[in-house]
Amino acid sequence: MSAVEIILGALLLIASVVLIVVIILQEGNQQGIGVVSGGADTFFSKNKARSYDAFLSRATKWFAIGFVVVVLALNIIAYFAKPVDTDTDTADDTSISEVVDATADEA
Repeated sequence: MSAVEIILGALLLIASVVLIVVIILQEGNQQGIGVVSGGADTFFSKNKARSYDAFLSRATKWFAIGFVVVVLALNIIAYFAKPVDTDTDTADDTSISEVVDATADEA
């Protein structure tokens, strides 16, 4: 595993946790739709709630985009990465056909 994969994996973990938290903090769409809704609310408290909701909405979009980009980058790296040769028994670059030919000549 390369350093790039480790860094992207950590970014993926952080983006997913932050995305979950930001989504949970958002209010539902049905908040304040009732007949008796917000008679005592002031102008400033309504705008404060809108700015907070707008911030959470923007944060959700950006973290979702970041999450998708990191997932795509990890998949591209995994797809195009060269497999590591784990066979350390052979010290030279002989092919299987050469080994088979050599054993057939000996017999």
